[in-house]
Amino acid sequence: MKIFKFFQYAYLIFAILFIYVAAQKYMENEYIDYASILLAAAAIFMFFFRKKFNKRFEERDRK
Repeated sequence: MKIFKFFQYAYLIFAILFIYVAAQKYMENEYIDYASILLAAAAIFMFFFRKKFNKRFEERDRK
């Protein structure tokens, strides 16, 4: 079960990385990198989705 928690927080790490890349490209070239922003949003969504799914899975195991 602990490995699932690790991957849950890995999504947040990737989101921060993608936001950093998008900000860096904007600062250098004034170019908005929509792909990085979209990937960051998807990673944040996956974090909350996995968190909810893991909570539901743990509750089912307790019964």
